[in-house]
Amino acid sequence: MPDTAPQYIPVANVADIPPGERLVVELGRRWVVIFNVDGEFYAIEDECTHEEVPLSEGTLDGHIIECHKHGACFDIRTGAVTAPPALVPVRTFPLRVEGDQLLIAKK
Repeated sequence: MPDTAPQYIPVANVADIPPGERLVVELGRRWVVIFNVDGEFYAIEDECTHEEVPLSEGTLDGHIIECHKHGACFDIRTGAVTAPPALVPVRTFPLRVEGDQLLIAKK
């Protein structure tokens, strides 16, 4: 039976994203934004599901990112929509910290 465990690849150093900040990285053909909220890291696809607008340009309030274009909101922990006009959750990516590196799961 093939191994189905996700493969993790290094994408940044922990020091690259201080608390309250974000960093956009390229993962294959996708752009992913990584957030540091009080020392916890979260990664979501950097594209609003309502329109193709970078979520990295939005306003982060706690764990909620608001799209700067039309105000759709998403929970960066789960990808869930918390305010319309978006109806589809944003894709999330598992992250882990190894030493001083952030690794993201390739899906």
